[in-house]
Amino acid sequence: MPKLGVNIDHVATVRQARKTNEPDPVWAAALAELGGADGITLHLREDRRHIQDRDLRILKETVKVSLNLELATEDKVIEIACQVLPDQATLVPEKREEVTTEGGLDLTINTPKIQSAMNRLKDQGIIVSLFLDPTLEQIDLAKQLGADAVELHTGQYALCRGEQQHTELVKITEAAKMIRERGMTLLAGHGLTYSNVQPIAGIPDMNELNIGHSIVSRAIMVGFEKAVADMKQLVTSA
Repeated sequence: MPKLGVNIDHVATVRQARKTNEPDPVWAAALAELGGADGITLHLREDRRHIQDRDLRILKETVKVSLNLELATEDKVIEIACQVLPDQATLVPEKREEVTTEGGLDLTINTPKIQSAMNRLKDQGIIVSLFLDPTLEQIDLAKQLGADAVELHTGQYALCRGEQQHTELVKITEAAKMIRERGMTLLAGHGLTYSNVQPIAGIPDMNELNIGHSIVSRAIMVGFEKAVADMKQLVTSA
């Protein structure tokens, strides 16, 4: 059954709205673990709009489950990752003007820079995942570059309804099969909610789902530990 990685970025988003010290994403990570999270995910953006360097360093010392750091292929954040040594690093595209990540990393652009970032991370013993759209071209390039894992971008699936959503699910399912056939670990995430997660969780050999905004949103109403436990129940019963 799939594991659940809980993204705590938007706990930090609330904190940074007032530039204060609460709510603390480190506390949220501890509650997520109590709720059954198998991993904690956070994105250290170049502009530090939510997660801060301090958060990453404390989480490295306190998280008992797997720590997954999302980051762009920028030298300064790659260097921080190589110093802190998360269990996994997920390379993602990043634009300052975007509200959230808008799509997968395009491996046909700046390929030498992507390869260099991957090599630096892998040299430190960090598992490297690539956040990709579900296309054959991108998956083949991921294999060629030596990725350990691919996290499929489920954002388009999450935005659709009805037959169009089914079409996106088929596309993701086919891409998932390609990833498994090429010997890489299969992950997925972005835009997944309590109402749309189970079809993705039910894809054969899905290793882990990374979910943040929907969990944080529910946590405002019911508490963080229960919000994580509710999502874990859906993921593992798919």
